[in-house]
Amino acid sequence: MENVSVKESVKEYYGDVLGSSDDLATDACCTIEDTPSYLRDAIGRVHPEVTNRYYGCGLVLPLGLEGARVLDLGCGAGRDVYILSQLVGDKGHVVGVDMTEAQLAVAREHQAWHADQFNQAKSNVTFLEGDIERLLELDLEPQSFDVIVSNCVINLCTNKPAVFEAAHALLKPGGEMYFADVYADKQLPPEAINHPKAHGECLAGALYWEDFISLAKGSGFDDPRLVTHRPLGVHDDDLNELLDGARFQSATYRLFKASDESELISNAMATYRGGVPHTDESFEFDKHNNFKMGIPMAVSGPTAGTLRESRFAPFFDLGPADDEVENTDKPQSALSPFSEASKNCCG
Repeated sequence: MENVSVKESVKEYYGDVLGSSDDLATDACCTIEDTPSYLRDAIGRVHPEVTNRYYGCGLVLPLGLEGARVLDLGCGAGRDVYILSQLVGDKGHVVGVDMTEAQLAVAREHQAWHADQFNQAKSNVTFLEGDIERLLELDLEPQSFDVIVSNCVINLCTNKPAVFEAAHALLKPGGEMYFADVYADKQLPPEAINHPKAHGECLAGALYWEDFISLAKGSGFDDPRLVTHRPLGVHDDDLNELLDGARFQSATYRLFKASDESELISNAMATYRGGVPHTDESFEFDKHNNFKMGIPMAVSGPTAGTLRESRFAPFFDLGPADDEVENTDKPQSALSPFSEASKNCCG
């Protein structure tokens, strides 16, 4: 399929073929992660018609969003947008972008309903019709977003570098791209890549995970951080044969944009002082860094730099490295969703 036909196929699959998430042939576009209680409450306040047309593969709802300006790439019918609306609060704003008119129609139909449900004097969400591979053609101001999220959508794009490069341009310095998507353990055969159903089920466009690391770094995100992952099941014999034994994982990554004035930081000691909403005794930053409140932890230079420049800076104290404390903070790009070590650490 050429690029145009791929987009039309995706629009048809999500606008016409799928009536709800029950129509999916795999669990790639399903979220199976344990959901914290505060998010369960927020999800419960979203209109049923919106939640029934949800096709995400992860929780793209990071902590510390109060007052943030957030962009959701491939927002669909708006489930994540309406959850984020509650998390950013009255001082924040959420923009959802999608190219499927049928999905956006559902999202917009319930906009006033959600504002009333959330006790908002005015809705704090905006929906835009557009192609996330051509984000910079939309009326979006560069360096205007604190956080960009995406849920099982980038795999549907044929020009993935354009998505990451635009996201980098739209983020403020220190901003974060937090997204869930599907990855393969090998390059897929051409007949799978060009198959409409395999595309619609979020498998044909899955990146080989090592290609993703190179792509993220090439777009300016120097230290991709694995947050969660899970293996995917394909419950369709024809698809399994087509995919030639490839294994798939749904993985959530966080990418941070360094400022232009960012200085290389050597290893340091980071102490979580508390204060991030919905954390008790600890704050899990990624799969290698779970900060216990009040306990200094040795971190790498990239981790120290991210903590210093991101929205989490007010919650951490950074100091000189302690040679007597073992630094277990490994290069994040070495973490594969498919490695046994990564599986063990993630449960």
